[in-house]
Amino acid sequence: MVPIRPRGTLPAMEPVLAAIALGSNLGDRKAAIQEALGAISRLPATRLLRTSDLIATAPEDSPPGAGEFLNSAVLVETSLTARQLLDAMLIIEQRLGRERTQRNAPRTIDLDLLLYGSDIIEEEGLQIPHPRMHERVFVLWPLLQIAPRIANPRTGEPYAAAFARIKGAGA
Repeated sequence: MVPIRPRGTLPAMEPVLAAIALGSNLGDRKAAIQEALGAISRLPATRLLRTSDLIATAPEDSPPGAGEFLNSAVLVETSLTARQLLDAMLIIEQRLGRERTQRNAPRTIDLDLLLYGSDIIEEEGLQIPHPRMHERVFVLWPLLQIAPRIANPRTGEPYAAAFARIKGAGA
């Protein structure tokens, strides 16, 4: 297998902790997540530190009839830039059969870059922290398994407080 290489050269920078969400609701969901985890672990200048459990959740904002999701999250240490990491994640999605036919359509794999250190990034196609993660149980639940004290870099609010608020609202 050819290693995945993001665009550009590897930066000479200190490693950063980054959080990635994984989800699948099409095909062999567990196998797709396991393959994505393997691909992430083989990225250059990147080391997989922690992986959450697989969590089954109902689809949100998906077309009618979309199947149940399996979700997970990983914490990596990387010297890739946020853009390089995102580019590599998009390549992994593509190799695992992700097709972008419509917004929130069923998918073999979905990889979202949630956090990149304590950086706040606003670029075309790249927003860190992920803009809706603080509203989604299926993101926060696995994230808090791997980083229970992590906080929103924009507000300083612990994601555990956002999770408690959502769960208290009946989500």
